[in-house]
Amino acid sequence: MARVLISPLNWGLGHATRDIPLIQKLLSEGHEVTIAATGNARAALMQQFPDCTSIDLPDYPIPYSNTRFFLPRFVAFLPLMLRAVADERRNLASILSRTGFDLIISDNRLGLYSDTIPSLFITHQLHYHLPLIAWPFELSAVWLNGYLHSKYQRVIVPDNPPGPEALAGKLSRAETEATRSRTYYAGILTSARKQNVPEDLDYLFLISGPEPQRTQLERILLPKIAELDGSSAALLGSPGRKNPPALSDRCTVRSFASTEEKEMLMNRAKFIVCRSGYTSMMELAELQKPHGLFIPTPGQTEQEYLSWYYEKKGWFYSQSQYRLDLLQDIAAAGSYGGFPAMTGTEANVTRLYDDVLADYLE
Repeated sequence: MARVLISPLNWGLGHATRDIPLIQKLLSEGHEVTIAATGNARAALMQQFPDCTSIDLPDYPIPYSNTRFFLPRFVAFLPLMLRAVADERRNLASILSRTGFDLIISDNRLGLYSDTIPSLFITHQLHYHLPLIAWPFELSAVWLNGYLHSKYQRVIVPDNPPGPEALAGKLSRAETEATRSRTYYAGILTSARKQNVPEDLDYLFLISGPEPQRTQLERILLPKIAELDGSSAALLGSPGRKNPPALSDRCTVRSFASTEEKEMLMNRAKFIVCRSGYTSMMELAELQKPHGLFIPTPGQTEQEYLSWYYEKKGWFYSQSQYRLDLLQDIAAAGSYGGFPAMTGTEANVTRLYDDVLADYLE
């Protein structure tokens, strides 16, 4: 039995939830897993794996803005992030002084590596996308990524290899030798599972993401949902809220849903409206959902790029939340075909274990 430390970033739940099938595989192979995380990411994983040891490990400040101008705020946050990474290195040293591990798996946490313990890095962003005016920063980030990746034995990318089925487009394309030599394309990894249930829900709205943009999308979307014919459900992604608004007899509004409840609603839905975050994209690919509308978070360049990329590929239609006309946009989205068929999580995580993880654990 090997001891594994796994640590996801707490910028939303995406990093934590895509680690769920990986943790399940490690436990099924008889290994001991310790979860080092903070906030909602830690809470979500401990709810899923109550028998695992948990360590509260703070991560980085979130440079999100209540405007569409994300980049200036992100640059202003860089000194804070660098300080947080330095703190992360010290915290990891403290953990390793008390407990021995055979493998460290970091999901997008830049400082979670050791000089003496094999360390793996999970990310779908080998190449960042920035506005054209900031292309020198984008180019510099490619080489910075190469330097950071050189600290790890392998870089695990939850995407298909570069080509026609690459879900993340240029974001998952390795650009330097340091990154290319370490990269392993694992295919999509998500906790969502396809279920054999009737598609009896016309529309599902997933209102999620960091504040204040989550609240802004809720204010924009809810009045428009009431205008739709057919059955619908809206999940507000606000677990602390007790009294969600009532829209109509045809629409159920819930402040929050468990992982299992959300998965069931996604399986039942004929049409899904959500942010274009990468975790949501892997869920739609896993569930083989061909119809949806994406609303990228303003200023989040990754989501804006993915929305553009999917439209160009003819997979999904996107619309800015500031120009949203729900009836027209849903009609426009009907001409798009959805993601191509691809290998699912169960087969991908088995291959990942056999090809990569077993080298360090067995």
